Amino acid sequence: MTVALAAVTADPIDAAAVEAAVLSAADGALVTFRGIIRDHDAGYAVTRLDYSAHPDATEFLRRTCERIAGDLVVAAVHRVGALDVGDVAVVCAVAAPHRAEAFATCAALIDAIKAEVPIWKRQHSPTARPSGSASRFHRSGRTRRHAAAGR
Repeated sequence: MTVALAAVTADPIDAAAVEAAVLSAADGALVTFRGIIRDHDAGYAVTRLDYSAHPDATEFLRRTCERIAGDLVVAAVHRVGALDVGDVAVVCAVAAPHRAEAFATCAALIDAIKAEVPIWKRQHSPTARPSGSASRFHRSGRTRRHAAAGR
């Protein structure tokens, strides 16, 4: 129904502002997802992530939010730039009359963002990777899915 907010930013994300963008007096549930940089991945230490985005990533994010929203109000903000362990990389919020639809829509929203929005991350690690590199480059979602499908 409504996309209250869809943004890609280099600034720290204000999760309370993302939540406030979706919440109304008609809502009995507010579900928020925060993607936080953790200190490990696949058995390796992680010291930071560098996120970069396609110039049209905000438009991809908006369209993804619109598609997932249905009859609800949703918002999503994704960060770019250098992020340290503990930093928030993405915030998604969904408000709904009842919790079940809010939980389901928020889960679908973050899954769709990871699969469809062209945002890439480079992971930094002090320990060697199986490739012999101290860091590796990921593309969130789309490339992995298409690569797995042979495209």
